[in-house]
Amino acid sequence: MSFFLSLSKLIDTVNERIGLSISWALLAAVLICAGNALVRYLLNISSNAWLEIQWYLFGAIFLLASSYTLKRNEHVRIDVVVGRFPKRVQVWIDVFGFLLFLLPATLLILYFSIPFAFESIRSQEMSSNAGGLIVWPAKLLIPIGFLLLSLQGISELIKRIGYLLGKVDASVFDKQQATPQEEIEAIAAANQLQVAEVTESFHPSNAKGA
Repeated sequence: MSFFLSLSKLIDTVNERIGLSISWALLAAVLICAGNALVRYLLNISSNAWLEIQWYLFGAIFLLASSYTLKRNEHVRIDVVVGRFPKRVQVWIDVFGFLLFLLPATLLILYFSIPFAFESIRSQEMSSNAGGLIVWPAKLLIPIGFLLLSLQGISELIKRIGYLLGKVDASVFDKQQATPQEEIEAIAAANQLQVAEVTESFHPSNAKGA
């Protein structure tokens, strides 16, 4: 079991680094979107390439960050019923969910997306829009994203089985949520910071300097 737990940690590390790195693509997409809008309205200049690069970036964020989101247990879940069960029952439900739904779906999509992407690479597929970009990098993201998601699904399955065997603590895969007391303290700290900033702005020394 120790080998599989080490493998799980390796998968977690890889997906966490990819997820944190790809988050910068969101900033790039926002800057490109804003810059393209300004240039289009101020200079009446635009290009389909600028629009398509935004789609590619959003696609990369969605596909490459899905595994990181799964690692953090942040995907949308409806726990109205499951949340009432004992922890071990919840973990067993997760195990069956990974085996019967997540992994079959991700592996099936991975299987069909590989030839789909390779055919695009082979033909050096280009966008049908005038001035558009090459298409194959965007299509290549599909098998890469679902490979990472499949690996993370395997990692989560290992952690659940480790928990059932008494080898792993539930905190390793549970969603990390702030307690009500931590939220209250965070709000109080933010309010104190705002009060301090306002007080400083009205300090006599600041008024003299003005």
